[in-house]
Amino acid sequence: MNWVTSLFINKEQSFFFQITSMCYERKSLIITTNLRFGDWNYVFGDPILTEAVIDRLIHHSHLVVFKVPSNRMKESLLQS
Repeated sequence: MNWVTSLFINKEQSFFFQITSMCYERKSLIITTNLRFGDWNYVFGDPILTEAVIDRLIHHSHLVVFKVPSNRMKESLLQS
């Protein structure tokens, strides 16, 4: 297995990478997440793939960061 195929072991990882690559500098893409970019390595499992995805997402982008408590988190804590 070479380094290129090792990047795409998981189908979901590959699919997300393909979407970001297809949209890169051609289309608009909106992504919402409650994870910091530093935590994306746990999602993708590969730092090289994670870096490639983040690079495509933030190049020419506008990041909107909300620094308020999550309503979903507050509601889930109240229910438990």
